[in-house]
Amino acid sequence: MTIHQNLIAGEWVGGSASENINPSDTKDVVGLYAQASAEDARTAIAAAKAAFPAWSRSGILERHAILKKTADEILARKEELGRLLSQEEGKTLPEGIGETIRAAQIFDFFAGETLRLAGEVLPSARPNIGVEITREPLGPIGIITPWNFPIAIPAWKIAPALAYGNTVVFKPADLVPGCSWAIVDILHRAGLPKGVLNLVMGRGSVVGQAMLDSPDLAGITFTGSTGTGKRVALASIEHNRKFQLEMGGKNPMVVLDDADLSVAVEAAANSGFFSTGQRCTASSRIIVTEGIHDKFVAALTERLSKLTVDHALKDGTHIGPVVDEKQLKQDCDYIEIGKQEGARLAFGGERIERETPGFYLQPTLFTEATNDMRISREEIFGPVAAVIRVKNYEEALAVANDTPFGLSAGIATTSLKHATHFKRNSEAGMVMVNLPTAGVDFHVPFGGRKASSFGPREQGKYAAEFFTVVKTAYTLA
Repeated sequence: MTIHQNLIAGEWVGGSASENINPSDTKDVVGLYAQASAEDARTAIAAAKAAFPAWSRSGILERHAILKKTADEILARKEELGRLLSQEEGKTLPEGIGETIRAAQIFDFFAGETLRLAGEVLPSARPNIGVEITREPLGPIGIITPWNFPIAIPAWKIAPALAYGNTVVFKPADLVPGCSWAIVDILHRAGLPKGVLNLVMGRGSVVGQAMLDSPDLAGITFTGSTGTGKRVALASIEHNRKFQLEMGGKNPMVVLDDADLSVAVEAAANSGFFSTGQRCTASSRIIVTEGIHDKFVAALTERLSKLTVDHALKDGTHIGPVVDEKQLKQDCDYIEIGKQEGARLAFGGERIERETPGFYLQPTLFTEATNDMRISREEIFGPVAAVIRVKNYEEALAVANDTPFGLSAGIATTSLKHATHFKRNSEAGMVMVNLPTAGVDFHVPFGGRKASSFGPREQGKYAAEFFTVVKTAYTLA
């Protein structure tokens, strides 16, 4: 089997390899992927630093052409790349293809952004002086991505970094190197100069640590766990380096008495259980007012009973496997914690077997939970959700905001008054009304508050806030 190599200074570099295992069938090896060393990471950083002066001053049409060519190839190969994504991560095939299309849209958007770079010309408070405000590339950027969106998240970090004239050292999650390698290969063949984009696959404790220790990265953008995010922050402060963190969530879905029951159930099912609940925007706290509580629980339980858990590539599968044995154990441990805390297991909670050996778990619903339970406070990152009963909207809002996280929040209601109030008073970076908490467009800002995020927003034109620096220049007429 061919070893997929790292890309360093424009050259494919080998080394020891790691197997990429299919969580739907642990006997299936998706591919072999090289493991970079700390020295490889340092060489990649040096290459990005050396390539930065020329790339940061490259023409906008050159950058546009490369990003547009990348978008077009990803879109043309959406079935192939979507299948690879589903095979290595465990999303269903429709979800894998959908995420691949989103990656293409992101590259297409930022291809356009290269042609929309703008500044300001202002009059000075002093006579005969002009003021220009422009944005310039930040420098060599370290990009560290998670396993749950193996093509979309790399796209929404790499595309703006390159569009705004930065060079990149990219470390994907060790569990899912396949899609990341494919993106880098496409960009490399699209004509990126040597050293502009470097791929270093491998362990976070080795490759990621070498990136954190380097004084030559001007910025690091990270998506992953809260604990690792804090390490990125501390290391970046040491080097006076710009950093951007997207971390955990414990997102609420509020269901009010006046909600359309079918809309509320579909929003909760999608938020909590699709993509195997492995989304930082997933809603694992379902906060339901007492007038609709029993009807909602009965309807949601019936909806969950009709979901098929099976091989990600099999037709008719609604929920694929958990990504690996470690994550499955974490999910099962939290299910036991929920039982011990006194929540009622209303549905699921069991590991299940299928034709192929994989990490399959029933969607799991707890009821009679309270907001002080661990299953209501800590991110589980699996198909596990808990229903919390409340008296009214005011209590629902208070419970929704009573969390250290603040990424996404949703409400199901037919009341314009309550929807408007919730949008204004929810302590989350993104708010959804009668929609799942998971699922945002590629051209709008993504990010949260409190322990969920730190730094400028990702995606859309707001990406410029992280990937550029502002310069103010004065000229005497």
